[in-house]
Amino acid sequence: MNDAPTAPGQGDDAGSPVYMAGLDLRGRRVLVVGAGRVAARRLPALLAAGAQVEVVAPQITDAIRELASADALVLHERAVTPDDVEGAWYVLVATQDVAVNDAISAACERAHIFCVRADHAPSGTAWTPATQRVGEFTVGVLGNRDPRGSMRVRDMVAGLLREAQTREAQAGEAQAGEEQAGEAQTREVQTRPARSRRPR
Repeated sequence: MNDAPTAPGQGDDAGSPVYMAGLDLRGRRVLVVGAGRVAARRLPALLAAGAQVEVVAPQITDAIRELASADALVLHERAVTPDDVEGAWYVLVATQDVAVNDAISAACERAHIFCVRADHAPSGTAWTPATQRVGEFTVGVLGNRDPRGSMRVRDMVAGLLREAQTREAQAGEAQAGEEQAGEAQTREVQTRPARSRRPR
């Protein structure tokens, strides 16, 4: 019988066993391996974060080629090599070739670069959360190998946050209206001419 204590994040009900953090990718090189539908879906968030994105793939979708034509990213239309990870802060592997994905993720491991595996998340060193912007907040959820569950929870939390923001805005508008009404009443009293009293 193993009586060793279970470390936080290792229990069956512990959820996603990863450490969540926000990455500041502004001006930093991000390598995307593959240029198919998965890469095209992930690219907008990386570009919006200000990353200097380089895409390496032998075959390119029209959507990604258009981004390259608009100078939104750098495109290398060729097969990827492990040396391509050099100098990257973050790598997204999104090809259908398991051998290529394994080789690039291994190169990232050796170079101490966080790598997301679109084909098999547990084989990477970073996972992409289900995210959504709500005002000035970013809601991010990571499920334990359950992307659909992550999206459901993300949508639920984002919905609750929107409702809270709406209630807060309405309360602020109501308070502002009351203050304006009070100020108007005060001005009316101050500007009202005083009644003269006749001597008895």
